[in-house]
Amino acid sequence: MIKHPDLNEIVIFVKVVETGSFVRAAEQLEIPKSTVSAKVSSLEKRLGVTLIRRTTRKLHITEAGKDYYQNSVQALRQITSVEEQLHQGQAIPHGLLRITTPVELGGTVMPQVVREFQKKYPEVQLELLLTDRTVDLVAEGYDLAIRAGELKDSSLISKKLGSVYFALFASPQYLKANGTPKTIKDLADHCALHFSALGSRGWQLNGPRGLVTAPLSRQMKINDLNLIKALAVSGTGIALLPTFFCYPEVQKGRLVRVLEDWKSDVRPVRFIYPKQDFLPKKLTAFLEVATEIITQDLRNYSL
Repeated sequence: MIKHPDLNEIVIFVKVVETGSFVRAAEQLEIPKSTVSAKVSSLEKRLGVTLIRRTTRKLHITEAGKDYYQNSVQALRQITSVEEQLHQGQAIPHGLLRITTPVELGGTVMPQVVREFQKKYPEVQLELLLTDRTVDLVAEGYDLAIRAGELKDSSLISKKLGSVYFALFASPQYLKANGTPKTIKDLADHCALHFSALGSRGWQLNGPRGLVTAPLSRQMKINDLNLIKALAVSGTGIALLPTFFCYPEVQKGRLVRVLEDWKSDVRPVRFIYPKQDFLPKKLTAFLEVATEIITQDLRNYSL
């Protein structure tokens, strides 16, 4: 049974035939003559045929050697062609790019990113998964995640984009009808639209007196931020919501900040992607486009 081909042996053999000399082949390949001779001998031994007859004056290529040379040249050209195609393919971003983000963050920042990226790189097909669960990027085959919070997996690469935090919001009509709280204790007199994922201990807020737990005597527990925001806009109560999520409503005057000195812990927003020696062009292109847009958006959303 013939062993697997050694590409170095083939390249050296082809160079010997083309130059007609072990010495010139060694010079052009910048390796010792002894290595050239050893590799050709190893190739002949592996194939079980004589490819080159050596004399003191010249080399004679056998019939088997001529056939092997011609086929080797074609094979090397095919390999070179494939590598050139791969290189050219990498030069132009293309193919499928799979990205996952949290629901509300993705729904807020991704529309402009997707629009600009597709305009610039139409050959890349985007697949977006908006979910609040932590996706296993490697196991589930995703190229990139946008996440808020600390990175817990050291096998992944992260790039910080900015920060997000929760703050208190209410509609102008609610505050007109129920009064505007002046202190944290005043929240006990208001209907609190509470995101159940934050736990049942109440609202943990940082402010002038450090970290405190706001008293929530009248709270409505809800597991969906979209519904909480809609209820806040409708005048149902006061909500603790991400600032980026409320930015459009604040700009339109439908929501206003309450107790502006108080907010939740600040959480970093990051790109997360698996470690790899060479990042695909489609991924580096997306990182470039998205970084500029998301970084600026997060600055704007710090209400």
